[in-house]
Order: sequence, then structure tokens, then C-alpha cells
Amino acid sequence: MYEGKMVRLRAHKREEMSLAKEYMNDYEVRKNIQPGRPYPYTLKDEYKRYEGISGMKDNYTFAIETLEGKYIGGCGVNDVDWKNSKVVVGIHIGDRCCWGKGKGTEAMRLLIDFVFNEMNINKINLRVYSFNKRAIRCYEKCGFIKEGVLREEIFRGGEYHDEIVMGILRRKYIK
Repeated sequence: MYEGKMVRLRAHKREEMSLAKEYMNDYEVRKNIQPGRPYPYTLKDEYKRYEGISGMKDNYTFAIETLEGKYIGGCGVNDVDWKNSKVVVGIHIGDRCCWGKGKGTEAMRLLIDFVFNEMNINKINLRVYSFNKRAIRCYEKCGFIKEGVLREEIFRGGEYHDEIVMGILRRKYIK
């Protein structure tokens, strides 16, 4: 468990799968993290994802909860390249009451600390859709910089949008 001033990262719990499904079916959440069509997510889908978490090699997933114990989202390390010492991360805050309050930024900082200080990784990458301004601000606050743009990579709301590749190096990370 990794704890900050507002949130902690911990293992997922089976009893939260129904709430996780609700978060994933919020169009504002899903459109920002799903590359395909933001199609409704079933409880069966969520249980399948949950059951697969422990069996995934080189993937590290965390539930995000408030210090009061309320589950609000998730984050994790999705791809590890041990040879080149780099990873790809992702995060989502599903509870709308927690948006814009710094909880996602703190969760991302905790995840960055885990990657650099526990995994001994040199570089963290992520991808974010250009219309997700809140996430971009969060990542920039955490020290990520834009490394590239994949032009018109995703189709949402009747138009094409760019996907931004961002990264942070261990030596440039400022807490």
C-alpha cells in the first residue's frame, strides 16, 4: 500500500467490482481511456478483468481510494520493458466527486514513486487523447513532458483527435 495526503494505492477488492463497472460505464471516464468505441461495460467484463489482474506478467495494478477508504478509481503499470528500463502507465478516477481536487495527481505521483523507487525503472511513458485537458494538466504537474503527437489517432464525438505521447525520466523527476 502506498499512501499520500489524500489517497492511497492498494490491491483491488472483489466487492468493488460493481462500483468499478459503474465508473467504467460513465461516458466521460470511458471516452478518455478506451481506444475503441466507448461501448457499455458489463459486470462480467469487470470480473474477467479482475480475475486476470493477478495472472498478468509485468503488469502492476492498483485501486485508488481516499484515506477514508472510498474506492475512486485505478492506476497501474501496463507494459514493462526491463531491457530498456521503461514502462507505460495509465490512470482513471471514476468518481466524479473527486475530479479536479488533486486526487488523480497525487495518485499519479504515488505511482511514479512506485515505478522509480520500487521497480528501479528509468523512464515512464503514457498516452493521452488531446481532448482530455484535465489529464494533460495532471501529467504536466507530475513532470511529464510531451514527446510526440500521433495525429488524428482516435475518433470521438464525430471527429478525429490527436493522441499525445508523454514521458518522464527518473533523473528529471521532481517530487
